[in-house]
Amino acid sequence: MPLVWVTGNSGTGKSTVCGMLRARGYVAFDADDDGFSRWVDRDTGEVVPDPPYPVPEGWLDRHGWAIVRERVEALAVESRSRVAFLCGSVENEADVRDLFDLVVCLVIDDDTLRHRLATRTTNTFGRHPEELAASLMWNPRLRAIYERRGATIVDASEPPAEVVERVIGAAHDLAGSGR
Repeated sequence: MPLVWVTGNSGTGKSTVCGMLRARGYVAFDADDDGFSRWVDRDTGEVVPDPPYPVPEGWLDRHGWAIVRERVEALAVESRSRVAFLCGSVENEADVRDLFDLVVCLVIDDDTLRHRLATRTTNTFGRHPEELAASLMWNPRLRAIYERRGATIVDASEPPAEVVERVIGAAHDLAGSGR
């Protein structure tokens, strides 16, 4: 069965989708909250603590949010009997892309992104001007990158239940094709 990477910019609804997938009985993990990702020093590769709030100027230039390949490998092995979803966004995705059978990219427009980052209650990322600027810079770029890679693009400005249906549908379409 497929292992599905649900990704997108910060604020596109990955954690919401993950929670709704879990509520429907799917195996779904949030890469931010379930121990799959961590902050690392880009120069040394060393794990560093979460950034202070507010994020000091330049901190995001020196540090990156990275996924742990061994954790994703274990999930890939465990998920062979049923569809599983890993939801998140990391800068070293290329290190684990080969482990996924399907990539779904959630996309939203800049105004929706600004609103979601300013009002979400699950974490503070995006409220600080440096984080918001980085998110807005990457927003149009991510869609183009994932379209070129052949990812399934889902408009996450739709109601969450519809977004989840599209994500599940893409996974089941892949599973039904025998890939």
